[in-house]
Amino acid sequence: MNWIIKVLLVIAVVLITGALARGGGARRLALRRLGLAVFALVVVASILYPNAWTRVARLVGVGRGADLLLYMLIVAVLALVATRFARDRRVQQQLTALARRVALAEAVPPTAPPASGEVPVPPGRPASGAERPGTGGGATS
Repeated sequence: MNWIIKVLLVIAVVLITGALARGGGARRLALRRLGLAVFALVVVASILYPNAWTRVARLVGVGRGADLLLYMLIVAVLALVATRFARDRRVQQQLTALARRVALAEAVPPTAPPASGEVPVPPGRPASGAERPGTGGGATS
């Protein structure tokens, strides 16, 4: 592989990673729409002029246009995976925050202990350790 395509691929990966690391907003949406429009134009040009990829590939040091398209596909898949990962992380953070808010909203305040100072026994549990089976509270064998 020629050094030109290596440099171009590394630059593409760095740019995609940098773009994904920045915050979102209206600017990012505009860039996505612009990118989609450029992609559509490139696809139409590829259909009309299929040999153009071979010429572009030779300019950047790749032997065939199909190889160049494969490299570009790898970069696009990397961008897709990184985008999905970032989105999933944001959704997980939002879900965690929502679950915490719901838990706090539905929390039951603790009840006050009895006035006598005794600790209440939950229903279905014996009041003392001697009455539990297998604790050796009775006769020894």
